Amino acid sequence: MSEGLYSMEAKNYDKTLDLKKVKPYGDTMNDGKVQLSFTLPVPAGPEAIEAAKQLIKKMGFENPLVVFSQELTPGFTFFNCYGSLTHTVDYESIYVPKVDSKVMSMEATDEYIKENIGRPLVVVGASTGTDAHTVGIDAIMNMKGYAGHYGLERYKMIEAHNLGSQVPNEEFLAKAIELKADALLVSQTVTQKDVHIINLTNLIELMDAEGLRDKMIVVCGGPRISHELAKELGYDAGFGTNTYADDVASFVAEEYVKRHNK
Repeated sequence: MSEGLYSMEAKNYDKTLDLKKVKPYGDTMNDGKVQLSFTLPVPAGPEAIEAAKQLIKKMGFENPLVVFSQELTPGFTFFNCYGSLTHTVDYESIYVPKVDSKVMSMEATDEYIKENIGRPLVVVGASTGTDAHTVGIDAIMNMKGYAGHYGLERYKMIEAHNLGSQVPNEEFLAKAIELKADALLVSQTVTQKDVHIINLTNLIELMDAEGLRDKMIVVCGGPRISHELAKELGYDAGFGTNTYADDVASFVAEEYVKRHNK
């Protein structure tokens, strides 16, 4: 009897995938199940849990459930919660600007540069402004690279110069001019109060003032960087998470050839 009841209930589950009304998937299609966590500046207790539930409802969730709460420090409580999201998105209407480039291996990129350009491309990179983080720029530039993707220093047809971190935009640009750079790579990890946008904008303004913007390929990257944002700020491309030296090298090589074959 119980097996038959379970079977009937299973048949009643919504199994329809409508790409115009996509909801989160938890256990079954369209159940909208979501796990979320946050901290409220209130003391732990029943009132805090109720406050969390009310906030979850205002976010558009049904059946809010606080499964864990703990005081972090007096006056602050952390929550782990579940709920069923009522909102949907039209997946078919989504458009995300992407870097227009065919990603090649290191060997293929070297061969492409050799055949189409005939000399190594000079690439200068740094974490500019007050950003002291080098993980991003090192992952792209350093010979060992990251996650099995070799950095630009290992490429035979790329002359890579990693200037490190906390490089003022003025010094970065001066060094690029000195080295006759074909491309500039800017890594931005610190993003509090949108300082990365201020710094990235400043570099483009400096290049425009010197009449250099059209003479160099300019690329930026970081955890809060998207290609769309990069283009809005005046860059040729932006690379966010899950991108590697292969992506950057392929784009720079193809963009250089595209510009000089017009």
